[in-house]
Amino acid sequence: MSRRVAVYLCHCGRNIAAHVDLAEVARRAGAEPGVVLVRDYPYLCSKPGQDLIRADLEAGRADRVVVAACSPRMHEPTFRRVLAEAGRNPHLFHHVNVREQCAWVHPDRAAATAKAADLVAAGAARVRRHEPLRASEAPVERRCLVVGGGPAGLAAADTLATAGVEVVLVEAADRLGGRAAELGRAFPGGGEVGPWLGELTGRVLGSPRTRVWLRSRVVAVEGVPGAFRARIETPEGPREETVGALVVATGYDLYRPDDPAEGRPELGYGAVPGVVTQAEFEEVLRRTEGPVAVGGRPVGRAVFVQCVGSRDRTAGAFHCSRVCCMVSVRQARDLRARNPEAGVEVLYMDLRAYARGAEEDYEAAGRDGVVFRRGGVSEVFRRGNRAVVRWEDTLLGQAQETEADLVVLACGARPRADAGEVGRALGLARGPDGFFLEAHVKLRPVEAAAAGLFLAGACLGPRTLDEAVASGRAAAARALTLLLRGRMPLDPQVAVVDPDRCAGCGACEAVCPAGAVRPSGPSRVRRVEPGACRGCGACAAACPSHAVVLLHHRDDQILAELDACLAENRLAPGGPAVVE
Repeated sequence: MSRRVAVYLCHCGRNIAAHVDLAEVARRAGAEPGVVLVRDYPYLCSKPGQDLIRADLEAGRADRVVVAACSPRMHEPTFRRVLAEAGRNPHLFHHVNVREQCAWVHPDRAAATAKAADLVAAGAARVRRHEPLRASEAPVERRCLVVGGGPAGLAAADTLATAGVEVVLVEAADRLGGRAAELGRAFPGGGEVGPWLGELTGRVLGSPRTRVWLRSRVVAVEGVPGAFRARIETPEGPREETVGALVVATGYDLYRPDDPAEGRPELGYGAVPGVVTQAEFEEVLRRTEGPVAVGGRPVGRAVFVQCVGSRDRTAGAFHCSRVCCMVSVRQARDLRARNPEAGVEVLYMDLRAYARGAEEDYEAAGRDGVVFRRGGVSEVFRRGNRAVVRWEDTLLGQAQETEADLVVLACGARPRADAGEVGRALGLARGPDGFFLEAHVKLRPVEAAAAGLFLAGACLGPRTLDEAVASGRAAAARALTLLLRGRMPLDPQVAVVDPDRCAGCGACEAVCPAGAVRPSGPSRVRRVEPGACRGCGACAAACPSHAVVLLHHRDDQILAELDACLAENRLAPGGPAVVE
């Protein structure tokens, strides 16, 4: 196989050319073994720059390419596509980053130039050992499993079914709607939740493409993206469904102040009359009309206590539950509307009203007579037939006591009790707060690290109803990009196991973050499932017998790159070569 290498140096305008002597880099690159062509161009990523590379390849001047330019994150796919369009294998290519790794980090032009020359030499040595890799495709089952029937799960199921995809919806409870079914009015804005939720639930239940399993749970998921096999426990017995993708929208639990392990008995819940949780007070507002009463008497004074079980080390929760403040503001306004003579106070350390319309809701609460006081609550105890809230006014630096007929504890959101079990069954990572982790909070906010798994709603962390619905539809849209293609391209840069060298120790399987390494039949020899492998190389690094090889990152390729890079110290001849 021909191993003629062409090296292309990008000026990136002045980003690289102003800090690196590209003429010197070109001179040194031309002396490297196998390099038959060196060119530089102002913007290689532009159409004329791409045309230049394509023309050289089509004319047969070279068959392997090194591009020294910006980060491969930006344009490696661009240049690989150019090779494919010119009839070359796109993996006979190496991208060298001389912008972020040289021009932008070394003020000394000579040092930046020497380092760039080293990296280009290393890239040329490596690409000479590249082998053509062939991409393949796998069929995709046009069916999606949605785990969780709350607002996010319902929104995802509705979006998927509308797009023509079959949906299997699994809900652990005996009804759909999740905690949204317990809300009377939304926040902020105050719209009725029931009619909206009923309409969405009706669309999901009425869709011929959707099957709903209540009182059911997913116990295991195997297979690869496009062809997952999910085992589900249902009231009718175990079932197995083959699906192309999964959307996880399992929701959250609420902190219980009477929890035996992490509760806060000093807040009087269950022991002091008139002390209720925010969710319980929401139920009162939803089911009753007219003045709110406690013990048969209209509420004359009420205190809302924020951050119960959130931002609280004693309760084992460091995160903010985000929505509790807005719920308390809306509930306080509702209470003032029903009991106009009642005094209503909100005790908080930091008040959060970030959603659209929430700040206006907060200002309206102040105009309605709700009083906001900054302070931390130490205890709630009984005095006669009333509750007494003992708290510290942090602005005045004074201890205070407030008697109240009603004390509402704004309990924070917690990961579901079965989050660990669900995470293990589906291979999902969890953060320090116990909620599931997205692949990237900004770039991949509804994707799990493993391909084919998508996340939505409050299983990722506390959020408003609008945010939960939006993330459910976003997760469904992202899943559709996989499901509607019918076939899924497989990246050929995956790990492979040499069965003759594999000792079956299982080290590779233990470190694989994607669960792609599995036993091969009854023997202890492992195999890698190409459709699940992410090409991270963790298994290859862990294998003590060197039985695992990551294609396109073989030992001989990496060592050739290192040898070329460290062969000569161009800044201090005779000294050790250093690449910073």
